Amino acid sequence: MNSWASVAIPPLQKAFRVPPLRIFDTAAQKISEVEVKPLYRMYICGITPYDATHLGHANTYLAFDLLHRYLLATGAKVKFVENITDIDDPLLERANRDGIDWRDLAASQIDLFRSDMVALHVLPPDHYIGAVDAIDLVVQAISKLELAGSVYKIDNDLYFKVHSDTKFGSRSHLSQDQMLKIFSERGGDPDRAGKQDPLDALLWLAQRPGEPGWESKYGIGRPGWHIECCAIALNYLDIDPTFSTSIDFQGGGSDLIFPHHEMSAAQSKVMNNKEFASHYVHAGMIGLDGEKMSKSKGNLVFVSQLLREGVDAMVIRTALLRHHYRSDHMWQNSELDEASAFLDELRLCLSRPDVAPTDQIISEIIAALSQDLNTPIALAALQNWITATNEGKSGGDAGELSRAIDALLGIAI
Repeated sequence: MNSWASVAIPPLQKAFRVPPLRIFDTAAQKISEVEVKPLYRMYICGITPYDATHLGHANTYLAFDLLHRYLLATGAKVKFVENITDIDDPLLERANRDGIDWRDLAASQIDLFRSDMVALHVLPPDHYIGAVDAIDLVVQAISKLELAGSVYKIDNDLYFKVHSDTKFGSRSHLSQDQMLKIFSERGGDPDRAGKQDPLDALLWLAQRPGEPGWESKYGIGRPGWHIECCAIALNYLDIDPTFSTSIDFQGGGSDLIFPHHEMSAAQSKVMNNKEFASHYVHAGMIGLDGEKMSKSKGNLVFVSQLLREGVDAMVIRTALLRHHYRSDHMWQNSELDEASAFLDELRLCLSRPDVAPTDQIISEIIAALSQDLNTPIALAALQNWITATNEGKSGGDAGELSRAIDALLGIAI
């Protein structure tokens, strides 16, 4: 599947020091320093394309765009892979509800998502892979788990024994009761008869009447959710066998910590005999009207709708960056007005022939981002610079600051 259009990143013109990144690791439950490397491997879980990009999605992908940009600013290369779960129960249910072909629904929403990402200046992945395109990879992955003795059958469906991974549960830090509750709420089937453990994860779903399926050595069917991601990541990220983990970053929204990231990491560990990711990184949830923004609740603010209404994409990006990527918050439409006023001031100052000193501000932005991608502090530094410029201070380079804002924060002035 095609990724979206590339986004130009202007260079930082001076030799600003870019320190090692420190970022919160969900598995470690603390902020950890990222090892300095010439190459990083990053896998981010993509959308299930049965509805357009809402602000919760945008918040997640902007968070990992910041991570991507910071790693590039250190001088490293980044191999970035993102999936699309383009076959899943919610997609089929929405297509049936609306009376359209599930493939047409998926294609339309993927196109919309790509256009939203371009508008928001999100750097594209090197590989953008749909589950449908990865059927063969999934079958190969299941075969590896089968050789490890980690697979069993119920009727014609295949399940993964989650406790084949002795570290199962160590990334999400939940009790058994918490895992069972969340598993049930997020697509799991803990009460299915015949399961060896209620938390065992579906690997291959045999074709049901009226549903699509693909030929395989395991019969006609389709992939489970968790195996899809680790199969794609392990294939497309060119895993180095000499490293202690398969990849550097596994990322997504905090609602993916369990079961999705815990189970995909467990499956990868059994397949690859080492921990899946060096860092498990998660973005916070955005709510509206007192509840998490989600398709099931219908309380969504869509990026595409805001753009159609004439909202500047950089205003949307700035509004989201005013909150720390890990924080949950309730969205208020007034945030767009506040972000717009901030950007208007910033653009006006950057258009002046004489501006306040900029080297220190750029260093402050870099320092803020190095500490768990702290965009509120970075934007506060810019607000201080705006104030200094309005007070008549001079000696800065507006072009250099503009390029730094674009490169590091992704805000095109």
